[in-house]
Amino acid sequence: MNRYPVWKYAIIVIALLVGVLYTLPNFFGEAPAVQVSSAKATVKVDTAVLQRVEEALKAANVVPDTLSLEGTSVRARFNTPDEQLKGKDAIQRALVPDTNDPAFIVALNLVSRSPHWLTAIGAKPVYLGLDLRGGVHFMLQVDMQAALTKKAESFTGDLRSSLRDRNIRHGGISREGQNIEIRLRDEASLTAARNLIADQYPDLQTTSQPDGTDFRLRASIKPEALRKVQDQALKQNIVTLHNRINELGVAEPVIQQQGLDRIVVQLPGVQDTAKAKDILGRTATLEVRMVDESSEARAAEMGSGPVPFGAEKYLDRNGQAVIVKKQVVLTGENLTDAQPGFDSQTQEPTVNLTLDAKGARIFKDITRENVGKRMAIVLFEKGKGEVVTAPVIRAEISGGRVQISGRMTTMEANDTSLLLRAGSLAAPMEIIEEYTIGPSLGADNIDRGIHSVVWGFVAIAAFMCVYYLMFGVFSTVALSINVLLLLAILSMLQATLTLPGIAAMALALGVAIDSNVLINERIREELRGGASPQAAINAGYQHAWATILDSNVTTLIAGLALLAFGSGVVRGFAVVHCIGILTSMFSAVFVSRGLANLWYGNRKKLKQISIGQIWKPEDASEMRSVAAKK
Repeated sequence: MNRYPVWKYAIIVIALLVGVLYTLPNFFGEAPAVQVSSAKATVKVDTAVLQRVEEALKAANVVPDTLSLEGTSVRARFNTPDEQLKGKDAIQRALVPDTNDPAFIVALNLVSRSPHWLTAIGAKPVYLGLDLRGGVHFMLQVDMQAALTKKAESFTGDLRSSLRDRNIRHGGISREGQNIEIRLRDEASLTAARNLIADQYPDLQTTSQPDGTDFRLRASIKPEALRKVQDQALKQNIVTLHNRINELGVAEPVIQQQGLDRIVVQLPGVQDTAKAKDILGRTATLEVRMVDESSEARAAEMGSGPVPFGAEKYLDRNGQAVIVKKQVVLTGENLTDAQPGFDSQTQEPTVNLTLDAKGARIFKDITRENVGKRMAIVLFEKGKGEVVTAPVIRAEISGGRVQISGRMTTMEANDTSLLLRAGSLAAPMEIIEEYTIGPSLGADNIDRGIHSVVWGFVAIAAFMCVYYLMFGVFSTVALSINVLLLLAILSMLQATLTLPGIAAMALALGVAIDSNVLINERIREELRGGASPQAAINAGYQHAWATILDSNVTTLIAGLALLAFGSGVVRGFAVVHCIGILTSMFSAVFVSRGLANLWYGNRKKLKQISIGQIWKPEDASEMRSVAAKK
């Protein structure tokens, strides 16, 4: 009746082992470290950079605790903050000789002291939010009017090209704010222009009116299209911010939309507000230009002559000079997508570009007129230009799909695609709120939060053990396993733990112990009704399960609603709350019954169980009769 099969105990043991393994990294603490990341989109951090860092530290007689290449950054861990500062200075001198044009970001950081065998199985400490680790918080306001004006300007250029292709004569196209005005000389041209806009530009709506002997056609963006432009601008800015901040890599950033036109950026661990602003304000723009093939340009590339008039000199990814013309053929605004791929004939890695309608027309004309010549794709960042690639045009390219190939590895093709997709901001942003939380305040928040959870746990455990005796001990052990599994799952998911998350953890203790109270009281009720101890244990767990399930499911629904519709700290609370409910259902029912079965299940002639004082109806009547006799 009260015996678990071996496989159920095996599940409990496996869950306990996994919980211990993935909770352990949170107890090793953090060590001072220096992190080296790329400061430019075209600069890669690889094993060569790792070797340069190692040589710089050796030359400065600074011995790191560990030195490794992790993802797109190099991390050097030290034992003391003094060694950390010395290491940073040495690495800075070696990798950033020119502070005005840094190729790398050398930043102070904190990394986990977890041993390698734990990190090898993916066991990492839980991320700490801004309020626990310290860092900077920004709220950015997106200039939606600038995004709409930029879209209207794009429509203006596209309309000018479409009218020319259809041979529709007009007296000029101008833009006033977000409206486009076209002057037409006769009614036939007016009708043709209106039909063209209706066929090719479904996002525009038109109105017309006479203007003397001419006609004026006004095109404006439809309201639903305006909302779409605003949504796309906000999403593109969020993606661009992710790309920029991920290159820094010194923290686990939180980048979230708030409202219709605001973005919240939190950088835990970053204390330098000026550096954070510099990261957020980075601009990356793409330009397509023709390579100057003249003899003067060749001499300038070799360093034996000046740069010809009307041309500029840039370096490619290998550090070789490329002379390109100043005239810009295309910009990143004409690029809609960039994906890595392979050439169907040579199987070489390629980058496949997709251009918009305007870019496709321009690219078709340029490639037709310059077959056999080189075309350079230049990426500008912080005012510095760098040639990503400069392929030779083999044939006319139409349809808006462009393939870039030539001596690229698969990794380089992926990187180039990422660079071209990242682009620049869709609309400018302004910082309207900023504040910094120091690491000491974060440490104080952690200390207070841990104390609240620990003392709450101690108080609950003391009450349960006193009031329910042995079954209180079962409940306390199950509650301990619940906390262990909750921390393990948060670490496995690499969720960000904030101060509201610690509050949710304390709440999870109350929810978990409430289930055990229901079970224990149900067992007492069965004993009061005259059931045998074994039957009372079995009936108590079975009958309490339905009530526990109902109460936890309704609470889980509320938590999921907070997770779906909340933002910021509300979502942090909801994540811990929902996970805590799931772990409490497992520990309060499955684990606690396993302990009860293990302790009492093998006793065939069990006469009583240790579950505290059980008040029976006859006990109450006896007390009343004794009181009456007195």
